[in-house]
Amino acid sequence: MAATDRRLCVALAAVTLASAGAAQAQAYQCRIPGEVRVPDVQANSAPRDLPVTGYTLALSWSPEFCRFREDERRHARQCSGRHGRFGFTVHGLWPDSGPSWPQWCAGPKPTASAVRQNLCISPDAALMARQWAKHGSCMTRRPETYFKVTRILYSGLRWPDFVRISREENLTAGTIRTRFADANEGWPEEAVGVHLDGKGWLEELRLCYDRRFMPKACDRARFGAKNGEPAKIWRGL
Repeated sequence: MAATDRRLCVALAAVTLASAGAAQAQAYQCRIPGEVRVPDVQANSAPRDLPVTGYTLALSWSPEFCRFREDERRHARQCSGRHGRFGFTVHGLWPDSGPSWPQWCAGPKPTASAVRQNLCISPDAALMARQWAKHGSCMTRRPETYFKVTRILYSGLRWPDFVRISREENLTAGTIRTRFADANEGWPEEAVGVHLDGKGWLEELRLCYDRRFMPKACDRARFGAKNGEPAKIWRGL
C-alpha cells in the first residue's frame, strides 16, 4: 500500500471513530438509477504535484444550485425532482497546499460501482469523475478510497434545519456559521467557509480540515463571506 493510502486509511479510521453515531438529519429522498455512466475526463490545465497540507470539503446548497436548472437535461438527476430531493450535496473533496493546491495527478478512471455509492451525496456522475481526476488523484491512487473518505466525512456531519434558518431575521454569513458549528460539536466557526453569490444567496459551505481530517481555520479564500455580511437561503419550495 502506498504511503498516501496508508495515511488516508489511518485518518479515515480516526474520523470514523469521531463521527460514530452522528445523526443523519438531511431528510431528503434519493433514488439510485439502474445504469450509471462514468464519462472520460480530460484535464484543462497543467498538472501540479504539490505536498498536501490540508483538505476542503465543498458542499453545494442544492435548492440554490437547481433554482434555474429544473428543466436542464444535464442536471435532471439533481434538479428535476424525479430522483429525489437534495439539501447539501458534495461538490468535491479538495486537497490543499498552502495558497495553492495539487491537481490533475495520474489515476485510473473510477468504476460505475465506485461512483454509485456516492450518488446520494453527490448526484452527478460526471461531476464525481471530474473531481476524482482533478483533485482525488492527488490524494490517493484508488478512486474507491477517495470516494470512501468523502462519504465518511459527509456522513459524520450533523445538519441543522436550513429551511428554518432561512427564515431568521437579519440572517448573516456569521449566523450560518454559528448554526452549523452549534450542530457539530468540536467544529469552530472559523473552520466553516460560507460562500454567497453576488446577490447574497448561499451557494456553498466549504469545511476546512488539516492533514488528519480534523477541523482547522479556513484561509481567507475558503472562509468566504465575512460574518457580518447579509445572507439569504433559497428554500426551493
